[in-house]
Amino acid sequence: MEQGPIGIFDSGYGGLTVLREIVKVLPDHDFLYLGDNARTPYGNRSFKTIYEYTLESVKYLLNEDCPLIILACNTASAKALRTIQQRDLPGLAPDKRVLGVIRPTAEVISQYSQTGHVGVLGTTGTVNSESYLLEIKKQSPDLKVFQQACPMWVPLVENGEQDSDGADYFVEKYLRELFSQSEKIDTLLLACTHYPLLIQKISARLPEGITVLNQGEIVAPSLVDYLDRHPEISDLCLKNHQLRFLTTDETENFNKKAKSFFGQSILSEFVHL
Repeated sequence: MEQGPIGIFDSGYGGLTVLREIVKVLPDHDFLYLGDNARTPYGNRSFKTIYEYTLESVKYLLNEDCPLIILACNTASAKALRTIQQRDLPGLAPDKRVLGVIRPTAEVISQYSQTGHVGVLGTTGTVNSESYLLEIKKQSPDLKVFQQACPMWVPLVENGEQDSDGADYFVEKYLRELFSQSEKIDTLLLACTHYPLLIQKISARLPEGITVLNQGEIVAPSLVDYLDRHPEISDLCLKNHQLRFLTTDETENFNKKAKSFFGQSILSEFVHL
């Protein structure tokens, strides 16, 4: 097979926060980022729709010779990953791999909690899928997991309103609803890649001693470990220090907003799926 870049997929901008952390630990690798901005957000859509949208993007990245694709979108990981891995990938590209962000997080979250009570903040789709409940239970059956859907956070961040009074209101609202489920929660997982842009507001409203986990900082070392354990995939990943960014929506707007997520200016290309 031909070598190619590692594909990073997200419904919009959020996956850039994951890519930012991955580039830090794999600076030599090539990456191809695809944001489906024309159809974002995915969080409130049906399983069927999210699966179909995600599969279209995976097929596009496979056609770009990506040997490994990371679904850096919690909603897509929750609602589409398993079906794509088990039903679609064997026929499309059996020697390539598609991974998500839920399992790596579930494998380590118990290490951060002293009380055994953790909170998961995510989109409505991620929460309703119960993917984190199921995956964490597999890894740490004694851990108590409390979920809270935060449907307004992604729209606020996507529209650049993360520093607004409206963001203050909805951060306080969802944290209050989460902690009403358990006062013993000592670890919070930001189970959406948009949420790191709200981390300062979130942290400022938490009692002392609570750990807030940014998913990118977990997924990045997990990917390094995966490539070490799978040299047959690692050998297919190009290492020319190249980054490309694709969007299904208007590029000028993508470039402008992406800087907040990726931490530096980028130039994107438009693609039609």
